[in-house]
Amino acid sequence: MPKTPSAKPLPLAGVRVLDVSQVMAGPYCCMLLADLGADVIKIEPPGTGDQTRGAMGFKMKGSDSMGFLNMNRNKRSVTLNLKSKAGKEVFFKLVKTADILVENYRPGVMKKLGIDYSSLKAINPGLVYASISGFGQTGPWSDRPGFDLMAQAMSGVMSVTGYPDGPPVKAGVPVADIGCALFAVYGILSAYIGKTKSGEGQFIDASLFDSALAFSIWDTAQYWGTGVEPYKLGTANHMSAPYQAMKASDGYFVMGATNQKLWKLLCDNIARPELFEDARFKTNPLRLANRLELASELEKTFVTKTSEEWVDLLLAEGIPAGPINTYPQAFDSEHGKHRQMRMEIDHPIEGKVPNIGFAVKLSETPQQVRKHPPLLGEHTSELLAELEISGDELKALEEGGAFQP
Repeated sequence: MPKTPSAKPLPLAGVRVLDVSQVMAGPYCCMLLADLGADVIKIEPPGTGDQTRGAMGFKMKGSDSMGFLNMNRNKRSVTLNLKSKAGKEVFFKLVKTADILVENYRPGVMKKLGIDYSSLKAINPGLVYASISGFGQTGPWSDRPGFDLMAQAMSGVMSVTGYPDGPPVKAGVPVADIGCALFAVYGILSAYIGKTKSGEGQFIDASLFDSALAFSIWDTAQYWGTGVEPYKLGTANHMSAPYQAMKASDGYFVMGATNQKLWKLLCDNIARPELFEDARFKTNPLRLANRLELASELEKTFVTKTSEEWVDLLLAEGIPAGPINTYPQAFDSEHGKHRQMRMEIDHPIEGKVPNIGFAVKLSETPQQVRKHPPLLGEHTSELLAELEISGDELKALEEGGAFQP
């Protein structure tokens, strides 16, 4: 794992991205592009900026939340009133210099402002324009407000999350938001590669609903293959058993014996050879059909030792197993530290700010933290200078409300 920045240019160096988005899916998508070297310009409403700047309910030294600081590194911020003619004038100048634009407003908002794809394509035919929304730009649900919770519920994710006798439960992390950000990056980079060959940009329609539904491979495979509607299994799995959390003397751990070889190893190493001969558990389909009885039998043995003892014993025999860590335990683990999954960023107000580390590692051009998460409008003057806006033109824009609410 590289620990020092590479002298080589980052993969997206020279690519300019306009981040016209707020909260999570859009900003996270743009941060991933920024980490790979793109010049990401975050265009924010004057006065308030990205809604996430004031979110989370606990105070930092400055006005920006820890959530904002973890989704907006490596960006520059400019404040523009896109409802004003003067603000749009500056925005159009930026569009002419851009390769990619990402927005996550409700469908129809960008068109109403006159900055939708068809309008901007006339200014910059090579622009790759990504719209992120709750339910997509088309369809009977497209006008609905789109948040992660609604996408998880309406895509089916919540119908298979939790225990069979429990109330509806969402995934503990925003799978629709983050999943959509990742799918958007995939679409954006694909379109950008295509643009380098054809010279033409294109429109990308990414939605939280589609992204969450795309994660349902095992569940829909079972449904389409058997006609049985997917249902909640707690920590278990539709495809193999045992593969779930098991109770030990001091709590729970996870393990999986997903094929006959591992099942035999498990039975032998927990001194329960009779389970391997048990007619209920002879094959994986039978173990799936008798999942509850199987877990009950295994836990009779697992409750005799601690979770750490079982994890060590099973791993030593080549049987997949692991502890159920809290987030602090995961970050502070020897492995989490080795993988550099917590890093600190210098910030002009907050000092050292913790950030989640890079989720993938590039060997020759590792991602870099080049810029702290920007203060609201921190780079407005810098970008105006780059656009050669000054003097009477700048004064007219200011008087026209380009930079004010």
